[in-house]
Amino acid sequence: MTDKVLILLRGVPGAGKSTLANYIWNGSWTFEADKFFDTPDGGYKFDATKLKEAHEWCRLGVETAMEENIQTNGAYYQQIVVSNTFTREWEMQAYIDLANEFGYTIVSLIVENRHGGENVHGVPADKVQEMRDRFEIKL
Repeated sequence: MTDKVLILLRGVPGAGKSTLANYIWNGSWTFEADKFFDTPDGGYKFDATKLKEAHEWCRLGVETAMEENIQTNGAYYQQIVVSNTFTREWEMQAYIDLANEFGYTIVSLIVENRHGGENVHGVPADKVQEMRDRFEIKL
């Protein structure tokens, strides 16, 4: 196994993906499409018409980190975490391709909402249920 690891956190809104990423991988590079919608004042303003752009922005951030092996605080971070819903297998493919291109080992973790958490981005309950219903797992 290489020292370079790409961790893909999967789960529906409210599962705790962002919390887990920030808690466990605080010193690592973490990427989320949702960060695209963060506002300068610390708020969040989702725009469904820009969702494709948000996912491309996230993918480009990961690609840049892998290409440049970005150095922060005198240490190279070779562990990259992507925290998105990834309800379908194909949604991870761009990251899998990057990991293969740059020699990263891929780890996929499913985060489940067993704690009764609520999504902080206000995704309606019916949309969360749609995501649950289409969630694909490859064993």
